[in-house]
This record gives sequence, structure tokens and C-alpha cells, in this order.
Amino acid sequence: MGKGEGEMMGWKDLKPGFVVTEPGSASVYRTGDWRSERPIRANERCIKCGICYLYCPEGCIEETEEGFFEANLYYCKGCGICAHECPRGVITMEEEKEGDNE
Repeated sequence: MGKGEGEMMGWKDLKPGFVVTEPGSASVYRTGDWRSERPIRANERCIKCGICYLYCPEGCIEETEEGFFEANLYYCKGCGICAHECPRGVITMEEEKEGDNE
């Protein structure tokens, strides 16, 4: 049932309750291609509080050199939590248009 050193395990080799200690890295998947809406920022109203950063379930919001927080659209799935939690209404969700992800 087990595999030799260097061989990958298949799903049939996993026992119930198995802990995956070396999962595949999600950083290689372009999960932003799934989104139907994207966050648009109006930084002139931003107070740089970082609440959007704290609430993002994907961890795709990054701080810029200027101290603003922007979503990395490569990973953003468009859930809108950042827009909902922003106390200043800086972030709005706009529908994706063809060619936006290119």
C-alpha cells in the first residue's frame, strides 16, 4: 500500500484522517480567473487602515510602498468581503469585462 522513497502517493494510498504535510502550492494556480467581479479602489478616500487586508480570506491583498492595500488580481476571487468591510467605502466591486484578466 505504501510507496517507495521518491514515489508520489495517490488518493488510494491515503488512510482516513491522513494529514497532508506537503500539499501542492496554491500560489501556482491563477485563481483570479474564476472571479466575476473585481475590486476597484478609490484611494483618495482610503485611510490606510488595513481592514481589507485583515478580512481577505485569500490573503491576496498586499500593502503598496505608499501604504495603500491592493488586491493581487492573480489570486483575488472577487468575493467582495474587502468591499463590504471597508469603513470608508473605498472599495467597490465591478463586473468583470472580457479581456480584464489579460
